Amino acid sequence: MDFKTATKTCLQKYATFSGRAPRSEYWYFILFSVLGQFLLSLVDMLLGMGDLSPLSSLFSLALVIPTFAAGARRLHDINRTGWWQLLTLIPIIGWIVLLVWYVKKGDDSTNRFGSDPLSNAPVADDIALDTSAIPSVRRDEV
Repeated sequence: MDFKTATKTCLQKYATFSGRAPRSEYWYFILFSVLGQFLLSLVDMLLGMGDLSPLSSLFSLALVIPTFAAGARRLHDINRTGWWQLLTLIPIIGWIVLLVWYVKKGDDSTNRFGSDPLSNAPVADDIALDTSAIPSVRRDEV
């Protein structure tokens, strides 16, 4: 998943706390958040806003819910509940544990939160083979 797709996906799933998110989706969205915050802080500074920083503050406020939602989906990818994000309330140790989990490779197969988001394999029930366009050759014609 590329930067643009990951950002678009996370914003479309603004408050979707179900499902799974691969590492690329989560980390590209975090990169988008950090870059946006940095750039808007610069704009605030250039406009002489000082400590108010209204643009960067509004940007951060707008991304609170999708950041937690993306974090929950990321934890679901390693078969952990999104409630583990509460570890951020434990300084340093909680942050380290979450960081390790956020960088951990997701489950390769379906877990209790859904199928592997990186899997491109179709679901067996959705497979339908249309044989009408395939030329057939009978053995007696050969």
